[in-house]
Amino acid sequence: MTAVTVAAEWQLLYNRYYRKPEIYSMKWKHIDLSRNKVACAPFGGPIAIIRDDSKIVQLYAESALRKLRIFNSAGVQIAETVWRNPGGRLIGMSWIDDQTLVCIVQDGTIYRYNLNAELVEPNISLGRDCFEHSVVECLFWGNGVVCINENFQLFCVSDFKNLTPNGGVIKLADPILEELPLCMTVIEPQYTMSGNVEVLLAVGKHVLLVEEDGVQQVGVGVGPLQKMVVSRNGKLLASFTHDGRLLVISTDFSQIIFEYSCESALPPEQLAWCGMDSVLLYWDDVLLMVGPYGDPVRYFYDEQIIIISECDGVRILSNTTMEFLQRVPDSTVSIYKIGSTTAAALLYDALDHFDRCSAKADENLRMIHSSLPEAIEACIDAAGYEFDVSRQRTLLRAASYGQAFCSNVPRDRFQEMCKTLRVLNAVRSPDIGIPLSIQQYKVLTAPVLISRLINANHHLLALRLSEYLGLNQELVVMHWSCSKINASLSIPDSALLDILLDKLKLCKSISYAAVAEHSNKIGRRKLAAMLVEHEPRSSKQVPLLLSIGEEDVALTKATESGDTDLVYMVLFHIWQKRTSLELFGMIQAKPLARDLFIAYARCYKHEFLKHFFLSTGQLQEVAFLLWKESWEFSKNPMASKGTPVHGPRIKAIEKARDLFAETKEHNFESKAADEHAKLLRMQQELEVSTKQAIFVDSSISDTIRTCIVLGNHRAAIKVKTEFKVSEKRWYWLKVFALATTRDWDALDKFSKEKRPPIGYKPFVEACIDADEKSEALKYIPRLADPRERAEAYARIGMAKEAADAASQAKDSELLGRLKLSFSQNAAASSIFDTFRDKLGVS
Repeated sequence: MTAVTVAAEWQLLYNRYYRKPEIYSMKWKHIDLSRNKVACAPFGGPIAIIRDDSKIVQLYAESALRKLRIFNSAGVQIAETVWRNPGGRLIGMSWIDDQTLVCIVQDGTIYRYNLNAELVEPNISLGRDCFEHSVVECLFWGNGVVCINENFQLFCVSDFKNLTPNGGVIKLADPILEELPLCMTVIEPQYTMSGNVEVLLAVGKHVLLVEEDGVQQVGVGVGPLQKMVVSRNGKLLASFTHDGRLLVISTDFSQIIFEYSCESALPPEQLAWCGMDSVLLYWDDVLLMVGPYGDPVRYFYDEQIIIISECDGVRILSNTTMEFLQRVPDSTVSIYKIGSTTAAALLYDALDHFDRCSAKADENLRMIHSSLPEAIEACIDAAGYEFDVSRQRTLLRAASYGQAFCSNVPRDRFQEMCKTLRVLNAVRSPDIGIPLSIQQYKVLTAPVLISRLINANHHLLALRLSEYLGLNQELVVMHWSCSKINASLSIPDSALLDILLDKLKLCKSISYAAVAEHSNKIGRRKLAAMLVEHEPRSSKQVPLLLSIGEEDVALTKATESGDTDLVYMVLFHIWQKRTSLELFGMIQAKPLARDLFIAYARCYKHEFLKHFFLSTGQLQEVAFLLWKESWEFSKNPMASKGTPVHGPRIKAIEKARDLFAETKEHNFESKAADEHAKLLRMQQELEVSTKQAIFVDSSISDTIRTCIVLGNHRAAIKVKTEFKVSEKRWYWLKVFALATTRDWDALDKFSKEKRPPIGYKPFVEACIDADEKSEALKYIPRLADPRERAEAYARIGMAKEAADAASQAKDSELLGRLKLSFSQNAAASSIFDTFRDKLGVS
């Protein structure tokens, strides 16, 4: 295609060229935009159409039921649904950033639809004020909307993504109006100093700026204004006055940038920015493009059009076509402008001569040799802005031709553009219907584009593009799997599982559990169980198994993983859902689960653990628990009250005794428990009779000693007899108990009852410990062993008697030791030396 042919399609606005190529011939039929409310999403997004109930229209062969229909940008229908929403007239609808369609009706109810025309729950209300005083107008931006009701109150939803049934709706300051404003527009939060939305209301000859916290009057004298629209960067305001003037003003109303007098004072149906260089005004037959300088450009239409603002121009939708009006890029102008002699134009011309085998090609290359890198870059850049594939190919061929004669051009730039154009051409196909420009693609980003393809159920293309661009394919495969399950209700679970696994295996890290969870949500529990078997991560597998009621499998998987947290999670879930016997049966054959259950229950659930041990025949374990509980009773004084026979501690110990007796291996424990119960009973009886709480939980020896100290010798003998205390032990206990009470007469009498089986040494020690030397002298002579007598005499300070006893034992070593104990007493030391000399020891 020659440069003259290309440039002939352009229109000149002062010194800037604009073009308006046709992107699509619309695929729909019998669509009249003038009869419908229309919402078009930016970035080549979908189109929503519903019959306008505010207009009286003739119904042809269509149903009287209103239908909400959703098309792609090429007019291919994606979905439709019957409009059944109550609440009065539809006031406005728009697509938000995630391509959810937001519809606001008269009573302030907000309905949301996805790309498949399915209602997204829950519905939202703007509140009581809007219900009682109907919404009359709404203005959308990005993810938000501002509404005004019949009471002239303003309400704002700043972010639909974070909207909740009871929150997210903000009432702005009351502008105190007596009638509806002539027009309104918003400055988006990202462009305001406060970070909140600002609403501009045209009232009389001025403008009111309304925020959440207040209202201020701006632009005094600029009105009355019939239409207003803020530029994409939030800095400029385009407005149409009552006397037919177009004013472009800074949004702070500090200066008028430019002014243009239109031929008609009738306000335009639509007012929009085309980039940042021009403003579009549309009446029912003409589209007027006005720039700051030069004469305007007029485009004539014989049918209704919709202007869709984009970041780099506008799309123009009519009944039959979709066009894209944009400023011609500088690189394209440098190549195709008539009479252009730039290096890029000469390189493009050189390719044409090369194709025709003309020597002029070489002449052109020689002329631009020093500027060849810039020419190549311009051709690559211009190719990116083209929608026509043949022009893209020609421009890229020109760049490739130039690269053959230039060594210092980055090769990756050419490759990146080829990759980008392949992606753009794929999504621009009428079947896909996303006519993105390269600038829109850069702003949108590839991951978001993939997400939009997924939501539109173009999974195959999304998968191929993800692979081509090196993006994660998992999201695509996951969404496809869930969509396939939704659409395959008639396919048997086993057959559908094979289909899903064939695609899911494309991604190594895919979450089978997430797909299984979706399957479970729509009621296909068997399919979910089969899918979750393929999930390698137990942390994701086990919770889903529990949610679908597969507790047995979940417990097996958790124990196999060795993750104690997972095992406990399953145990607690089963504990709540199943009976005790079912739980016991499930964990009995799984050692890890059983041990963890026992460890937990041993600390917090004794009764439950006893039931478990009883059900599994582990009677001795129950007995040990009872015995442990008996000690717990002792920590609570109130729990230990009662008669000796019926005290809760004794009952627990007796139960333990009986259970121990069931097995031969625990005879010792059984006897010990029996004696413990007897002892406790006797100790409680003693506490009752003595009215002193000093017996319970003391040992047998301590009990006997305490009885003797208290003078209750009969009780002491009874304890001795009951527990078969040996004579030696009895003597030891009684001797020291009598010494404790300093009953020396009783001690002396006790020593004479019969020859003590423990000898007289304990008597001596008891007296010495009580610091009663005179009493000790009663028993020292009775000591049979002279060595014991010597040491006893030494302990009470009788050196001569000690030395005499040691000499009788003929133990010189003992004499040496005793001498050391009297080292402070010279006379005593000499006595020991005398006896040692008699023994002939030096």
